[in-house]
Amino acid sequence: MAAEIHPAVARLLDGFRYEHLPEPLQSVSRPFHDLAHQLAETLAGPEVTRTLERLWDAKNWAVLAASNAEREAGS
Repeated sequence: MAAEIHPAVARLLDGFRYEHLPEPLQSVSRPFHDLAHQLAETLAGPEVTRTLERLWDAKNWAVLAASNAEREAGS
């Protein structure tokens, strides 16, 4: 287990904030936030940075898909 979170990893974790999103999108983003923090707290090494980068990409695509679906439903 990682004893402390590397500063670069901590910066990446900031990208997983979700409080600024509307509630429907928060529910999509929150699981990514939780997983990112779990991974950062339990893993170490450069692979963690790459993992979080990929997870961040996946989170953004999921939020975009939910936003598009919400917009289409409101049309």
